[in-house]
Amino acid sequence: MIELPFSAPAEFIGAVRPPSAPLSSALWFVFRENDLLVSAGGAPQLPVVLHPDALGFEVAHVQYFGRLGAEHCYACDVGASVPAASGWTWRGLRSLYTRLPDAQFALAGRALQLVDWDRSNGFCGRCGTPTSARTTERARECPACGLVAYPRIAPAIMALVRRAPDEILLARSPRFPPGMHSALAGFVEPGESLEQCMQREVLEEVGLEVENVRYFASQPWPFPHSLMVAFTADWKSGEIRVDPLEIESAQWFNVRSLPQLPQPISISRRLIDAVVAAMIAQLD
Repeated sequence: MIELPFSAPAEFIGAVRPPSAPLSSALWFVFRENDLLVSAGGAPQLPVVLHPDALGFEVAHVQYFGRLGAEHCYACDVGASVPAASGWTWRGLRSLYTRLPDAQFALAGRALQLVDWDRSNGFCGRCGTPTSARTTERARECPACGLVAYPRIAPAIMALVRRAPDEILLARSPRFPPGMHSALAGFVEPGESLEQCMQREVLEEVGLEVENVRYFASQPWPFPHSLMVAFTADWKSGEIRVDPLEIESAQWFNVRSLPQLPQPISISRRLIDAVVAAMIAQLD
């Protein structure tokens, strides 16, 4: 199994019910919108306190979500304009990659998704009644109509297309930094398998048919609540015809001469690196 950023650490045990025994401290993931509270100066650290009120915060959407080794883990958020306490600062989660310990960074992604889900489902999406948290599972239930809201996960595929002997297809989104290219990606539609989604996205975005579809790996992606599922495939037929509503440009690149690629935090970079290494090994 390929280990990727944001995947649950091996030493983590997830849970919904908080411990019944009193705690002397816990590991807290405190968010201000999408920014995480970490220590200022030096290597960033998370608060290990009994409760964030020890730092002067009034918090909302508190979620107990399990134990990392001996540390019980909680997530919560504060108001959008709340300043950090003395000695602390707010940092975007992406900027903390390789700065926080890997296990804490992974759980920060989980914590962000739980807090975002909780603050987005305080009212029933069907009738507007305030919801309440279930105690036996991670869910919010409407007392009026019974609608249950679970944390949302949006599956999305990533597709890296190869063309023998030495080319891969990379594309640009208008949202990318200048010069950066990546694999194709898109969300799964209702009634569609992951493999069907992969073939459809390639055909829609660049007009190509593919074959030999193979699963690579998956990655939780908390921006805001996706599960990225990566595949490889071989070019079968067609010429590149870019859909301008989806992507800015796409082209075949020789595996020995690639453009700027995504950062290693994402599965897209791991996918590209693995495929390129395998293709070069076959050529040498």
